[in-house]
Formats: sequence, C-alpha cells, structure tokens
Amino acid sequence: MTDEGDTTTTGRVDWDAAAAAFDDEPDHGLRDPGVRAAWADRLRTWLPGPPTDVLDLGCGTGSLSLLAAEQGHRVTGVDGSARMLGLARAKLAGRDAVFLRGDAAAPPVGERRFDVVLVRHVLWTLPDPARVLRHWRALLRPGGRFVLVEGVWGTVDPVGVPADRLTALLAPLVDHARVERLSDDARLWGRAVTDERYAVLGAV
Repeated sequence: MTDEGDTTTTGRVDWDAAAAAFDDEPDHGLRDPGVRAAWADRLRTWLPGPPTDVLDLGCGTGSLSLLAAEQGHRVTGVDGSARMLGLARAKLAGRDAVFLRGDAAAPPVGERRFDVVLVRHVLWTLPDPARVLRHWRALLRPGGRFVLVEGVWGTVDPVGVPADRLTALLAPLVDHARVERLSDDARLWGRAVTDERYAVLGAV
C-alpha cells in the first residue's frame, strides 16, 4: 500500500481511486527490470520450492502475485479494492491464480489452508495486528510460513511497525523467525531509502 511521505494515513486513502496510478511507484508496479528482478530474487529465497499455495493478502494490483505465479506457485490474492483486483486479474490472466475481494485481516477463503501467507505493507494498517496474525496463523498448513514485508515510514509523524515489535508479535505463533533488512537494497525500491524496511520470515 501507499508508503511514502510524513503524513501517510490509510484512513484517507481511497484505494479504488488510487488503483490507476498505484503501479507508478517502482516497488508497486515492478515495471523497471532491475526492481522486478530484485523482488523476484527475494521471493525465490523466501518462498518454498514450487509448487505451493500462496495467499497474498492486500495483494493490490498483483505484482508480487505475478512473480510468485511465474515461479510456479498457485496464488490466491485478497484485496478490498475492486479496481486493484481488476488490474491484478488482468496481470495474471492465464496463470494459476484467483483473486477475491475481501478484508485482508479476515480473508474470505473458507476452510482452505495455504503453505505461505505473503503480506507486503499491510499489517501496519490494521488496528489489532496480534489478533490478525493469530487468524493468519490458522490459515497455514503444518510446515507453512509467514513472509511479512513491513517497515516504518516518515520522519515527522512515522507510521508502520518496527521489526522488533513484529517479531515479538509473531514469536508465539512460529517455531522460529528471522528478520531480513531491506532498507540498504536500493534495487528493491528503485532508489536509495533511509527508513526502516524489512521482511520477517516465520516458519510454523
């Protein structure tokens, strides 16, 4: 989701209205070959060997879903924005992927279980992340894993989830977790960044 600037607040964002320009950000649309390759390389190390079932929550326009599908995974994407989902479906036309409209905090997947819960820049927008993580844990099969990409953005009024807080929230739910720092890899963002960006990888 939108993660730029000192005044970012999700409560003011109309994601349907934002959908048309969402992919203009280098790390959203992954249109630059270098940025796309950097994310593909990370996903290859974060996800199990394909094929697995990946649940991409808050999938937006489906850029990470597409990379996962290209690597041989079966993808279910969930987002609350109909327009975002329309773009995602167009990107992944013909791929082993399905997209559902719904709340990322309580995805409408019924009794289905997944090998991976993949979430990028979503958890920080949710009011009770501990509860949400517990719910997501119930969606994982034995041996599954969390791939949570988060950060803290802005300097005047920072928003986000610090890595130490997220790892503490995740600790009771996983066998082990590790943090991978992402701020120093400018290829992922299309530019150098100075704020805190990271991935937490948790195995259950």
